[in-house]
Amino acid sequence: MVKGENQKYKCPRCGKGTLVTDPNTGENFCGACGFVITEKVEESGPEWRSFSNEGENKSRAGVPTSLAMHDMGLATVINPQNRDATGKPLTASMKSTIERLRTWDSRSQVHEPVDRNFRQAFSELDRLKDKLAVGDAVIEKAAYIYRKALEKGLVRGRSISALIASALYAACRDTETPRTLKDIGQASNIKRKDIARCYRLLLRELNLKMPVVDPIKCISRIASKAGLSEKTKRKATKILQTAEENKISAGKDPMGLAAAALYVACVTNGENKTQRDVAEAAGVTEVTIRNRYKGLKVALNL
Repeated sequence: MVKGENQKYKCPRCGKGTLVTDPNTGENFCGACGFVITEKVEESGPEWRSFSNEGENKSRAGVPTSLAMHDMGLATVINPQNRDATGKPLTASMKSTIERLRTWDSRSQVHEPVDRNFRQAFSELDRLKDKLAVGDAVIEKAAYIYRKALEKGLVRGRSISALIASALYAACRDTETPRTLKDIGQASNIKRKDIARCYRLLLRELNLKMPVVDPIKCISRIASKAGLSEKTKRKATKILQTAEENKISAGKDPMGLAAAALYVACVTNGENKTQRDVAEAAGVTEVTIRNRYKGLKVALNL
């Protein structure tokens, strides 16, 4: 029993006892004569939070809304257990009614072609999220771009997988997440050329403005794959900053430029790494690194 704030209020019937709240039944009653003032009191305590699957799940709010869910997380959910709010089993007639409601609820969720499209696209997006290890912000942006594309009718006659992959690449570019077309092509098992075609379509039809990729953000990824030291990473960052100040990085592939800067840093620091090692880590060819290496040497007087 909880007295709390009700201590200052007296019972309207006997005028002697203080009011007591029972948190289990939600009743507000007199502590002396037992007169019930209200039968149901609104929950005023904090929301339960559950961080494990062990024991009772006390969360009442459900999952948050998300653009990456086909119904944005706002669909009806009918409990599969045939019990009422108090935990008692349902009667036979009520059980058949609930079963019928469940059937129509599941049918209504997949009846619309748009909803089926979203289910297929966002299940693919969820798979790509795990394979590419991108954050929730990127996934939400990709889902937003795909929804806009579907509104404009860009999906008709095109592959859903290719369009969701291109929307994910656009989201990576917009959030400056270092993922290349090649990475997304390998993860989605779609040709790089098809993803690039759909990406150009999204840019043109949705009027998307993408920021220029910063090659400095690609350094950590290449260096960790190639097993380079922190000293080499810092040196490569300084090289790229100087190249950007001298206006020699414009129009160059950011991944190739970052790989060339790392190779220059390896040569400067005496770290034993070949062009092939750095090229394989960056996903570019050795010829690209040689060309960018020559340009950096001439421009920076190395």
